[in-house]
Amino acid sequence: MNIIVRPNAEKNAIGKYDEARDAIRVNIKAPPEDNKANIEVIRLFSKETGKKVKIVSGFTSKRKCLKIED
Repeated sequence: MNIIVRPNAEKNAIGKYDEARDAIRVNIKAPPEDNKANIEVIRLFSKETGKKVKIVSGFTSKRKCLKIED
């Protein structure tokens, strides 16, 4: 699953699918430093899906690829 992260947002939220970018927009309260935003992305998607989530690529980018495991 491709996502585009907007760090330093007002609240954590999974937004709409952006067809042009083929990704879901995600707002994260945490800043993009010391892996804080990545940790929040994993927590948010794990909570929403009830499954284990990993970042596959994009560790230092706003554009990330997530893997949701069974």
